[in-house]
Amino acid sequence: MNVTISIDGEKYEVEKGKSLLSVLKSVGVRVPSLCHHPALHPSGVCKLCAVEISEKGKPTGVRLACTTLTRNALSVVTQSPQITAARSKAIQSLLKMAPQSDVLLKLANEYGLETGAKPDGCIRCRLCINVCKEVVGANALEMVKRNGQNFVVPIEGRCIGGATCANICPTGVIKVEDRDNVRTISIRGEIIGKHPLERCEGCGRYFETPGFLKHMENHITPHPVLKTHHRYCPACAKLYSDRILSFRTLK
Repeated sequence: MNVTISIDGEKYEVEKGKSLLSVLKSVGVRVPSLCHHPALHPSGVCKLCAVEISEKGKPTGVRLACTTLTRNALSVVTQSPQITAARSKAIQSLLKMAPQSDVLLKLANEYGLETGAKPDGCIRCRLCINVCKEVVGANALEMVKRNGQNFVVPIEGRCIGGATCANICPTGVIKVEDRDNVRTISIRGEIIGKHPLERCEGCGRYFETPGFLKHMENHITPHPVLKTHHRYCPACAKLYSDRILSFRTLK
């Protein structure tokens, strides 16, 4: 037995008692779903197939297309702000269980669904912000809100390349890469600072940024047995200072 239903304003003759989701697919109306299979009874677990249903004498409401059976004079809307909100809530719930799922993220992007804040490894402990401000003195990081969520972000032009923020980060979300004599510091792929590296005058290894070395010279008392204009890496600085101290002891 066939019945007449309305889908997004268009009339369709469909078989009575069929899963609405199956009917929507059969007439070419795309609705997201993950937990439905035509050979099995619908479970309604993923909740992505939300649609608006109207029937005479009943209030309009958002329901799942997979568990709704077709019947005469059923009116179905597949796109509305209420539907998008319901689907977004569903996909956020799914992403809590599978945050790295490419299938979920692709589906969310395809249907314009809000996924909420993506896991990024940052626990918002502020250690990086505080050490850069209180210990290093560069004040190169701050916490800002983006779409209602706090994010650690760089302040342009402030980073001096010391990477103390990365060293103190408890989750390792701040990355430091020394490549081709350039140091790049980043968080979630966003560049905090990019700096050339100075060569150690002792061993020749590229070891530190000019900005950080200058900052140290201005804020730390120089070692009494080393010439202040020399640029040594920590290993060479210790080696040469130990040798000079041993020489003076023997004299």
